[in-house]
Amino acid sequence: MSLTLDSTPRADGFYMPAEFAPHVGTWMLWPQRPDNWRLGAKPAQKAFVAVARAIAQFEPVTMGVNHNQYANARQMLPPEIRVVEISNNDSWMRDCGPTFVINGHGMVRGIDWKFNAWGGLYNGLYFPWDLDDMVPQKVLEIERLDRYQAPLVLEGGSIHVDGEGTCLTTAECLLSPGRNPDLTQEQIENYLKDYLNVEKVIWIPRGVYNDETTGHVDNLACFLRPGEIALTWTDDTADPQYERSAEAYDFLMSQTDARGRRFKVHKIHQPNPVYITAEEAEGVDAVEGTLPRQAGDRLAASYINFYFCNGGAIVPTFDDPHDAQALATLQELLPERKVVGVPAREILLGGGNIHCITQQQPRG
Repeated sequence: MSLTLDSTPRADGFYMPAEFAPHVGTWMLWPQRPDNWRLGAKPAQKAFVAVARAIAQFEPVTMGVNHNQYANARQMLPPEIRVVEISNNDSWMRDCGPTFVINGHGMVRGIDWKFNAWGGLYNGLYFPWDLDDMVPQKVLEIERLDRYQAPLVLEGGSIHVDGEGTCLTTAECLLSPGRNPDLTQEQIENYLKDYLNVEKVIWIPRGVYNDETTGHVDNLACFLRPGEIALTWTDDTADPQYERSAEAYDFLMSQTDARGRRFKVHKIHQPNPVYITAEEAEGVDAVEGTLPRQAGDRLAASYINFYFCNGGAIVPTFDDPHDAQALATLQELLPERKVVGVPAREILLGGGNIHCITQQQPRG
């Protein structure tokens, strides 16, 4: 049974654990939207299969699919990956899926945030998004977990927590007018404290350049462990990302976490700028109301958009000269894990990356 609760996680003693804490499994959603994914999403489906396979080496994976793609997904995915029907508008489980919370007694519950496709009718990426907005409830029903309904538009990619009272986010995203225009920064911060059960919210000013999510933190910076952050970086002062990364670095170095620690910030050099090719753009259906994909558009490529799973870290690669260094640096920083690179250009073409298409379900 999955109950909808009237209280908040903080009031009930539940909190969001860090992504690097133990999981019972990973949730994903299957891509198929021809107005977002090129060539009827066939190349993207292969990339999602590769990500699911990589994660499945470390922990169980569940793939949610629309009914008309069930047979195809079941055929393409290995048998150890569970496939369940969950109606959805697109495949960004990080952003439309539930955020799971735990307590000290082994219990797990889920937060159902409001979802409006990264900005609703103001600057959202598609309409409608009604099926996406129901995904958290369906996941929690399948898992028989109780649900908190949060009064806040929020995507999972816009927050990171260290599991010890600190939340990372960006002001660019959470204060953007398409999300919660009637709420002040203080009100939004209070909701984060109530629902994630954190003590301190670190508001990095901006996310990655040209990120269509309005600057999700998960493309810019993430916790490697409490007190340590990986940050996307470029040494090219002429690149528009330079100013944003330098600003974030200086800001983080001036902050302390909920336990009073100064941050140790590790710079991970971004891939060279990635642009949509004419051939890639032509493969996407042009539909009114969906953000168009145009040749020459710069994509928000970042190695920081990786996913922690039990004993592993699944990192996007771009067939880029910086790939090897990024994987080596992350392996050095995460000696307790196996760092696995997965080619991810096809995911990036849809507007996000490996972290954006995954959602961890923590172990209670």
